[in-house]
Amino acid sequence: MKILFVCSSNVCRSPYAEFVFRRLVAQSPVLSGAGIEVSSSAVFNKSKTIFPKAVVSLEREGFPKEEILAFRPSFKWTSPEKFRDADVIIGMSKMHRLLTPRKYRKKFMTLSYAAEGKYTPIPDPFLYKTQEEYDRVMSVIKVYLEKYAAVLEQKFSAAGE
Repeated sequence: MKILFVCSSNVCRSPYAEFVFRRLVAQSPVLSGAGIEVSSSAVFNKSKTIFPKAVVSLEREGFPKEEILAFRPSFKWTSPEKFRDADVIIGMSKMHRLLTPRKYRKKFMTLSYAAEGKYTPIPDPFLYKTQEEYDRVMSVIKVYLEKYAAVLEQKFSAAGE
């Protein structure tokens, strides 16, 4: 199963989701055994580097700074294979569905919906001035990622029975 996380610029929310969810998959015998692949991309802006506040947030999550800084944002038109090959495209708000290439929108769902079955938009932390406000958004994303991992664990465990 290939999971693609998307946000506006692939410099804040979706790279955070990629890093954290990839770790959740690696830590879960069920999910790691299911062959889940995780990536991220932008649906609005083409960017070149991860946002500095995202670096701080990911370092606080225990990821090595070198690994974080090696991350290169991708964009829907420069990495179309990510959208084509994804089994599910997970965005942070409904707006990201509208910005996803039309032929892949049927694969789209929001992170809150994937985690809880209901929609709650995740604000763009890029707009917040302080690291504390930024990290508050990241903590919301982390909770949804943990819930989504549990949903997938249940799904793959049931499929294996």
